[in-house]
Amino acid sequence: MSSSRRSTTRAVALATFLATGAAAAPEVLPKPGQPTKSGKPGTFEIVGNSGVSAMQLFLGTENRVYIVDKTENNPPRVGNPEHAAWATEYDLQTNTFRPMDVVTNSFCAGGGVLGNGTWLNVGGNQAVTWGGLTASSQDGNDDGPYHSVDGGTAIRLLNPCNDKKCNWWETHMTSRRWYPTLENLEDGSLMIIGGNQWGGFVNSAEQNNPTYEFFPSRGDRIGLNILTTTLPANLYPLTWLLPTGNLLIQSNWKTIVYDYKNLTEYPFPDIPHAVRTYPASGGTVMLPLTPKNNYTATVMFCGGSDLQPNQWVENWDIGGYPADSSCVKISPDVSTEWETDDTLPEGRTLGSMILLPTGEIFMVNGANTGVAGYGNVSWAIGQSYADQPAYTPIIYDPEAPAGSRWSRDGLSASTVARMYHSGATILPDGSVFVSGSNPNADYNVGNNVKYPTEYRVERFYPLYYSKRRPEPVGLLSRLAYGGNYFNVSLSSEDLGGNASNIAKAKVVIIRPGFSTHALNMGQRYIQLDSSYTGNEDNSGVLHVSQLPPNPAIFPPGPALVFVVVDGVPSIGQTIMVGSGKIETQPTQTAAALPQSHIATVQDPSNGNNSSGSGNNNNGATRLGSSLVLAGIVGLTLVSLFA
Repeated sequence: MSSSRRSTTRAVALATFLATGAAAAPEVLPKPGQPTKSGKPGTFEIVGNSGVSAMQLFLGTENRVYIVDKTENNPPRVGNPEHAAWATEYDLQTNTFRPMDVVTNSFCAGGGVLGNGTWLNVGGNQAVTWGGLTASSQDGNDDGPYHSVDGGTAIRLLNPCNDKKCNWWETHMTSRRWYPTLENLEDGSLMIIGGNQWGGFVNSAEQNNPTYEFFPSRGDRIGLNILTTTLPANLYPLTWLLPTGNLLIQSNWKTIVYDYKNLTEYPFPDIPHAVRTYPASGGTVMLPLTPKNNYTATVMFCGGSDLQPNQWVENWDIGGYPADSSCVKISPDVSTEWETDDTLPEGRTLGSMILLPTGEIFMVNGANTGVAGYGNVSWAIGQSYADQPAYTPIIYDPEAPAGSRWSRDGLSASTVARMYHSGATILPDGSVFVSGSNPNADYNVGNNVKYPTEYRVERFYPLYYSKRRPEPVGLLSRLAYGGNYFNVSLSSEDLGGNASNIAKAKVVIIRPGFSTHALNMGQRYIQLDSSYTGNEDNSGVLHVSQLPPNPAIFPPGPALVFVVVDGVPSIGQTIMVGSGKIETQPTQTAAALPQSHIATVQDPSNGNNSSGSGNNNNGATRLGSSLVLAGIVGLTLVSLFA
């Protein structure tokens, strides 16, 4: 590795990255408009080539998805000395990619976004040469072909851009982590949890890293007992920040709530039916946080494998073993009990669960048998430890009655097998970006390869995709924790010509998260509290609260805002939640909302108006669209952050 390349990775001070996201005063976002892409609802469309295989991916801006692979022989070339790329920036408008130079081996890293908008890609494995074999040099000073550097302690940072000028930069953490989990915290920092040191099919006591640390660093790593008692299937421990400020951590069969401020673990009953952590790799998601459920966190786990600890060995045909079909959920802030939910129609491992703006969950990718991983054992399918691709997605509706929550109505199958090392994320237009699949030690393609290194990018178009989208006016570029409400106007066309549809409107915030290995680390959905005024001209106004004055409900950082009217979302727009800094977040008491009211059209027979609610409240019942556009938004901005 040349000295210039080594120094380049450290050329920008860490403080520069951590200062870039300081947010300005909020502005009114432009009207979002309609989708620029056409797509048939309920179907997948192959739209492009990712350049490198999408082991890890995330939405960095409204028009850019960032993709990170492991060190391998992807076709694009970058760097000096020149080598295969294992990262790209994907342009959603043009469906083209820009190769990016990642210096260290990012094999099975974790990731997340800080409260200032900087993205992290953390951990990995040793430098490798052809076929994934350990390289002769771990600092890039070898004969190639990849010239990679050991990534076990690496922290890679990126401030996403739309001008093709941003690049990955690197620093280091205190210890080696392969398969670590990252979780957002209330102050905008990230916790880096678990992993092992050198790799292998499953973890072992000899190389376990049963600790966590923080970024920005708070000093030495801290021990976490659950990671010592859940070997061997405890990589990528499943972790969520709860509204109480504690963490739910699920690993192998065990579950705890962890008070990280007081270093206390509270054991919960074992998870029923199946293991969900890697390499069982069940799908997991925190269900939408809404005013209706009082912002209570409920986490759902679906699929995986019911293997016991002594079965995680490679001397039998794991690839043919059926994946689990159960779904369970838990609300740990209010109960220690697990609840069994509707089962999947078939077992699934490696399925990603994506939060749609409607509040439904879209499950995609994965396989019906086997587990995550690859190798050269006799029973492997090529090199894959899973088989029977799950081509057809399925949607879960948390508001549907028990027994009818999963549905495939109107959904078509993909034609691309998405096995180990695939991912997915929601996009601003409400479609789902799907890419990846590479259960191979290195680049591996050809007609005789059942599960090749996959570069095709798909979009899935949900059933709402071709419907006219709401075009709200008044959404803000930054939201605080508590404080005054703001007003969002919807036209008669937005409301389908009927002001009563304002009662079916909601404002939701989604953080898409960092997608890898059936996880979307940091993915979260919150519906903001709101009331409404329906106007005589069939337009309406939503009176919308800021986020609840508790940053643990939805940690600070960038996210997408949507307005959903009767199941149809507006185009999502990027906002900043919180101060835009990594700090204790300011909070205020939430202002009371006006009472909801829908005015009815004047009755010409008596010259009187009748009211849909029979109540006027502080003039909010008579707010017309012109008043909202001309005055309310401006006044709200002055008062919100004065």
